[in-house]
Amino acid sequence: AGAETQVGNDLGSPEPLRWLLRSPFDRNVPVQLELQELLLDHVFQRLGVASQGCVDHPIVLTEAVCNPLYSRQMMSELLFECYQVPKVSYGVDSLYSFYHNRRQNWPCSGLIISSGYQCTHILPVLEGRLDAKNCKRINLGGCQAAVYLQRLLQLKYPGHFAAITLSRMEEILHEHSYIAEDYIEELQKWRSPEYYENNMHKMQLPFSNKLLGSTLTSEERQERRQQQLRRLQELNARRREEKLQLDQERLDRLLYVQELLEDGQVDQFHKALVELNMDSAEELQSYINKLSLAVEQTKQKILQAEVNIEVDVVDSKPETPDLDPLGSEQSLEDVESINEFEPLFAEEQPEVEKPVAAVQPVFNLAEYHQLFLGTERIRAPEIVFQPSLIGEDQAGIAETMQYVLERYPKEQQAVLVQNVFLTGGNAMYPGLKARVQKELLEMRPFQSSFQVHLASSPILDAWYGARDWAVEYMTREEGWITRKDYDEKGGEYLKEHCASNVYVPIRLPKQAPRTAEALAPGRALASSAGGTGDQA
Repeated sequence: AGAETQVGNDLGSPEPLRWLLRSPFDRNVPVQLELQELLLDHVFQRLGVASQGCVDHPIVLTEAVCNPLYSRQMMSELLFECYQVPKVSYGVDSLYSFYHNRRQNWPCSGLIISSGYQCTHILPVLEGRLDAKNCKRINLGGCQAAVYLQRLLQLKYPGHFAAITLSRMEEILHEHSYIAEDYIEELQKWRSPEYYENNMHKMQLPFSNKLLGSTLTSEERQERRQQQLRRLQELNARRREEKLQLDQERLDRLLYVQELLEDGQVDQFHKALVELNMDSAEELQSYINKLSLAVEQTKQKILQAEVNIEVDVVDSKPETPDLDPLGSEQSLEDVESINEFEPLFAEEQPEVEKPVAAVQPVFNLAEYHQLFLGTERIRAPEIVFQPSLIGEDQAGIAETMQYVLERYPKEQQAVLVQNVFLTGGNAMYPGLKARVQKELLEMRPFQSSFQVHLASSPILDAWYGARDWAVEYMTREEGWITRKDYDEKGGEYLKEHCASNVYVPIRLPKQAPRTAEALAPGRALASSAGGTGDQA
């Protein structure tokens, strides 16, 4: 019959999808009509409703407390103009939750404390209707608690800075956090080592059990040596080929200059010697002999290296090849390259191999990647009662609740406190009900009575309440905005019901009619100005 469009948040609170940005505190809110249309298409598709051309279903939609008229106007325009819905109803999520949890003996009045992901609302309800003038909002919720917990643990465990993510912090808030009935007294308990050991929770971070210096068998070490040896030989062969190519080019050039002298081209020969920075033909011949010898030795080294590679493939225990064909000492570049890999090429002693013992870490890796949650379990959710913990200049739930109650006479205060209703994702914290009862006991007069009720399902009661309302009021006109109402009264129009906001229409001030006496000075001024212009 009806559907409520909501966004699931990380604390499970049924925060409504705010389509337009209302204040600087709202984040991740789509404000473009194209994006809003895509989101509604996705919602209708998930509900199994065809959204092509027309959505022939009534829509129940949640909106913010005291939602601006412009925001409702844009949403109504999108629903009626784009989707051609027959009728729409707007309500507040926490009021729907209050409506769903009503009981026969419950009074119609009450004080709703709705704490969600981004903010917390204190909503007074009198005779079944929201008193919008005295609603208050605290810009703190589950999001700020997760960020605060993340900062606490990152300072406590700087080695796991990257692993302490917001998603893990929200998991800790869900499973390990609670609200202390007396925050100062609870902190004093945590100073006891016994209390700490009994109430401290551990959270295991993911880690790899592989050690950096893993043990290798003798066969694996031998295979690794062979691979490194092949790499070294290939590198040396490449260097020799490059060196051979450069020496051959220089030799060809010197031989060309020498041919000029043999052909009798003396002038060109002397010019070439000057370019080569040489003084005589004897110096040229000396360079030719040296380069010829270097080229020949490089060719022999290349051939010898190829023979050594073939031998290494057959030999099971390769040794460092002798790259010098003349049996003399190895070249300097080969010695330096081999020395770099000397630890890898060290020959094994012919002694009997001892069994390799597994290398044990000096500390337990699993324990190193554990987070120990002590006072952090109560410090993070405490910010909704003490925003000063994170530097926010706001009042907490207790102060705001007292401020709202003091705006009413004592008779109405007594009526409101008889039904203090807790809903929203943060109502899932253990100890919230006891904390609110303690705060009320401190602020209420001596021997006065009050009652605090917790929603049966703080996460989903808003949706259940919207469903119950839609089924009950489906055939009625109360609370539904039809296409006719939209065309006649505009998109900002709202039909009030038990779970809706209060509709405050825009009242433009009427301009007072201008009398003849008021117009006389203006006409005289105009005539005088005209006369002055004629004279000019």
